[in-house]
Amino acid sequence: MTEGLDGLRARFAEYHELGARFSKWRGVITIGDGIPTDACLHVNAHALARYAALSQEAGIVPIVEPEVLMDADNTIERCHEVTSRTLQLVFGELERQGVALEGMLLKPNMVIAGKQCPTQATPEQVAEQTIDCFLRNVPAMVPAIVFLSGGQSEVEATENLDAINKLGGPWPLSFSYGRALQASALSAWAGDPANVEAAQAIYLHRARMNALAAAGEWNADLEQAVTA
Repeated sequence: MTEGLDGLRARFAEYHELGARFSKWRGVITIGDGIPTDACLHVNAHALARYAALSQEAGIVPIVEPEVLMDADNTIERCHEVTSRTLQLVFGELERQGVALEGMLLKPNMVIAGKQCPTQATPEQVAEQTIDCFLRNVPAMVPAIVFLSGGQSEVEATENLDAINKLGGPWPLSFSYGRALQASALSAWAGDPANVEAAQAIYLHRARMNALAAAGEWNADLEQAVTA
């Protein structure tokens, strides 16, 4: 579980003075033989909710990130099951601790098969399973869902986000990617000042592709047109 609740109220007061207006807490859930345990899910849900309550108390918007990892050999159905249980517990704790759902962002995983699963889901299946899971477990008053990429390739993360938005839900469905935005740009830059312009162009391209995906307007031809 993620540690750091002790003394967080005082740290948040300091961060607000320094100008912080958003914060993020990541709780990691691993799928495997006999895991996650119920105790693991409960402890992480409690910590996420306690963090969110303290963040709002300080006037800082909490980004609540319960991440079910994509690294195992589980099916997409197993991911749906674990993600559903995780979200149920997280939102139960958020309610118990008085967190204003309209004043937070949710940063979750997509519902997707584990990387080692022999049967990988199509973007359409990812979208169907993800939207089904979130409609069942995420209140409509949450202002936005911003997905993490979870180690997906850049184009895969964009394609899945686009498919999810083509189905849609009551919330804006956007992205908060790390590697899926930065990997190619960092590789092109490689610490060399001479590569800055090329790296910036690559980064801008990925940002544009994901912006289109967040509107459900991306297609593979746009990738080929730019990279050709």
